[in-house]
Amino acid sequence: MKRAALILVALTLAGAARYETQAPETEAFSQPFAGLEAPQSVRFRRGSGLFRQAWLIGPSEDHPDLVGLGPLYNRLSCIACHVKNGRGAAPDAENGLARHMAARLSVEGSDAHGGPRAHPAYGAQLNPEGVPGVAGEGQAVIAYDEEAVTLEDGERVTLRRPKLAFRNLAYGEIGADSRISVRNAPPVFGLGLLEAVPEAEILAGKGKPNYVWDIEAKAHRLGRFGLKANQPGLKQQIANAFAEDIGVTSSLFPQESCAVGQSACVAAGSKKPDLSDAQLDATTAYIRLLAVPARRGADAPNAVAGEAQFRALGCAACHRETLRVGDFADAPSLSGSEIHPYTDLLLHDMGDGLADGRADYEAGPRDWRTPPLWGLGLAGKGGDGANYLHDARARTLAEAILWHRGEAQDAADGFRRLPKSERDALLAFLNSL
Repeated sequence: MKRAALILVALTLAGAARYETQAPETEAFSQPFAGLEAPQSVRFRRGSGLFRQAWLIGPSEDHPDLVGLGPLYNRLSCIACHVKNGRGAAPDAENGLARHMAARLSVEGSDAHGGPRAHPAYGAQLNPEGVPGVAGEGQAVIAYDEEAVTLEDGERVTLRRPKLAFRNLAYGEIGADSRISVRNAPPVFGLGLLEAVPEAEILAGKGKPNYVWDIEAKAHRLGRFGLKANQPGLKQQIANAFAEDIGVTSSLFPQESCAVGQSACVAAGSKKPDLSDAQLDATTAYIRLLAVPARRGADAPNAVAGEAQFRALGCAACHRETLRVGDFADAPSLSGSEIHPYTDLLLHDMGDGLADGRADYEAGPRDWRTPPLWGLGLAGKGGDGANYLHDARARTLAEAILWHRGEAQDAADGFRRLPKSERDALLAFLNSL
């Protein structure tokens, strides 16, 4: 880990909130909260190493605690998709391979807890790689159809609609009746603060909650993480990602992600969890303690005018500016803080244009959780992807806004009607976040 990523930035910097950090753009998403005590700093560094670690097939005498890759997997490490702790990149321009994305799969019906029913031949997710002796499941390939949208003043914006195909499928056809959703890797900073927002604060918003299965509690709880709010907390979200994306099992997800008919995968699987509870806790602590980049140029006249437009268009109805943190055991000094993530952590109907045809607990095919906007203006500045929406189809913020339909149709229509100077002001505001 680079030394810069370990620097604790003083909270007394002018204009910086206590949960924010000022750092070079290349490290803006990798800083801890300032003032961590020594034990927290140790956990942060340990978790940072695990998040960046390329996992091994094994056996390994030098690194026995890092063995467990596969038998099926998407990438070798967490950081390979969450580039610089930010967004994943859009598919490769040359071949369309979705390297920083996951193709989630299900079929009609629900599992025992009301979640998506995994695909019988491929499981919950298509994993393109396999360890020696285990065939990777295949590759998701994305091409685009383009459509031009003309704004009221005559400016034209080209929108991309993704077309998904599969290549080199190892276990038969996916099936026309399957439910498929491509998900780009989202940023991971600031999530500890969102986990600490009390449930009542979230439910005071105007969106729809998703109630999902909590493995440790053995009960349904409010979902707040994942693109459809389909995970109740960070520990379960992280353990699920280890299992599905890297093939690393844990006490929460002790079974390999092998479908029933994948005999070679089943035979090659681990007989005990690959990830220890201590490793899972350290990785969870790392994500919980990641600070939010401080705003830049928030007082510039253009950004101030754009913020007024943001509210006037109704964007703030879903992208709630302010939430309040409750008890935050990992960073007690931030308990009770007011934060500005620009999300309500609830589901909203975004229309047919963004629908993925796949339900996820109480989230319907057109429903998506409002994504946080903090750090938005730094997307792509530090080596991560500068692509937006759940499947990275939008190359610019203007494209992302114009894809808003359903509950957000009026806001998108209002953006179309704005004169260029006011559109530019709105974009300046978003880029200041």
